[in-house]
Amino acid sequence: MQKEYDIIVVGAGPAGTTAARFAAEQGVSVLVLEKDRDVGYPVRCGEAASKDGIEQFIEPNPKWIASTISSFILVAPDETEVKLNFDRRGYVLERRIFDYELAKIASRSGAEIITKAYVHDLLRNGDGICGVKIEHEGEKKEIKSKIVIAADGVESRIGRFAGINTTTHFSDMECCVQYTVSNINLENSSCYFYFGSKYPPGGYLWIFPKGNNSVNIGLGIGGNQAKKRSPLSYLNEFIETKYPNISRLTVVSGGVPCSVTLKEIVKQNVMLCGDAAHQVNPLSGGGIVSGMIGGSICGRIAGEAIKKNNLTHLKNYPKEWHQRVGKKHEMYYRVKTGIYKFTDEKLNSIAHSAIKIPDEKRTLGGIFKIALFDQPGLLIDIAKLFIPDLSLENKRL
Repeated sequence: MQKEYDIIVVGAGPAGTTAARFAAEQGVSVLVLEKDRDVGYPVRCGEAASKDGIEQFIEPNPKWIASTISSFILVAPDETEVKLNFDRRGYVLERRIFDYELAKIASRSGAEIITKAYVHDLLRNGDGICGVKIEHEGEKKEIKSKIVIAADGVESRIGRFAGINTTTHFSDMECCVQYTVSNINLENSSCYFYFGSKYPPGGYLWIFPKGNNSVNIGLGIGGNQAKKRSPLSYLNEFIETKYPNISRLTVVSGGVPCSVTLKEIVKQNVMLCGDAAHQVNPLSGGGIVSGMIGGSICGRIAGEAIKKNNLTHLKNYPKEWHQRVGKKHEMYYRVKTGIYKFTDEKLNSIAHSAIKIPDEKRTLGGIFKIALFDQPGLLIDIAKLFIPDLSLENKRL
């Protein structure tokens, strides 16, 4: 490590390495600091994302694609299944390999990446921030930079150190848990989503195929429901009821901020992206692609600011993010508030109406119109949104 860089990125997830890549492509010096031993580990994600979203940033490669998705199946509380086919594909990723490849792209672009580097504070010069304080291989160090990019997850200590309010209202924090399991035989091209009060109250349960008779099974429930009963107990009950003979290989858990983007994602020379900025789709909980989009905007603008020697240029970041993705997330949030309160009877009724629609005409947008016919204000939001990608990004854990 050098003693000074133009930009330091904290966190080597998809948002962080994408920010580093787009900054380094501007010809500035970039350092990425990752607290874990390996990039891409541990995996805290359902691992599903839209094909179009991923291909904005990286060429598809079979080594990090576990399965290709062409349909998803919505399961109502009474077990009614509604299948939706779509032309635009999705991927279930091998995140350990995928994240590693993103880091390699950032490195080839000129970014330096250091693992096992724990950032415990910001480095200050009077009232200004001029770098970070880290612990690396048992040694404490100070590294200077002109800009710090926080891509350190939903709790974003870096954002808090900079004086940004990174908290999420408890009602908007989804509590999630997921197993990767084997010995289960499901359609490899379909993702399953379960709704209702029995297993995922105030959220949904997902099953994502990973090939070779293995899948990710997880669920996310609202914070208020999680106070009454743990998400893990709901998931275990589902597995014991539906798939009692499977082998559980891994388990991960965590929180997903299903809210709108933070009001403040830039303060002085500190920028937030990805989960740290709450750049998560508040309806689906998906954050891989949206985090990479946020990272690409953040990194590019940071690099431009360095080249122009003008840190006021950073103020363009929230404006560009809002125009490209943020305003859609605000509409998704309004839709979420409308549908997450549905009773089991309402969900069953929607499914019964949906299966009457011919397969070739059945779309997610059409199902939402059925669900929200008595809420015309939300129908306007639905009409503005690009519905087919909605459920192809799954909750990050």
